Amino acid sequence: MAKPYRVLFVCMGNICRSPMAQMVGAHLADKAGLSGRVTFESAGTQAGRFSEPPDPRTKAALQKRDYPVAKKRSRRVKPDDFARFDLILAMDQSNLDDLVQACPPELAHKLRLFLAFAPELGLREVPDPYFGGPQGFDRVLDLCEAAAKGLITHLRHGGALPPQTL
Repeated sequence: MAKPYRVLFVCMGNICRSPMAQMVGAHLADKAGLSGRVTFESAGTQAGRFSEPPDPRTKAALQKRDYPVAKKRSRRVKPDDFARFDLILAMDQSNLDDLVQACPPELAHKLRLFLAFAPELGLREVPDPYFGGPQGFDRVLDLCEAAAKGLITHLRHGGALPPQTL
């Protein structure tokens, strides 16, 4: 069996946006028949909350829409992630900038903003819901669903990657 295509979602603390994107992506990929052909993980550029589970509001938003919630622990982006993953998707420009700084130049072609896979939204960034209420997590889930659907379509049809905006 061929090596699965590996996608890493990245936000700041790896307790809200990126684990949500990871779980949505994995679920939608399975529904699209890509189980075993693509894997999803998540990490944070800061991840000061090392080895914490996702924020309870993340879990609640996912469960409200019947997404399975994986036993996930936060972690920080590691230097070998740039070589291990085929695509590294940042939730916002600040995290993308951090990734660009840490990434070896020859691997920078793997870096993108996650919402590049949902150009119809007219947005570039998934906002950080951490300091808001549950409605912010619902909004982030809406954005993750739209971008994950675009990503799955890309993976199923082998289309060109969205333009890189570093």
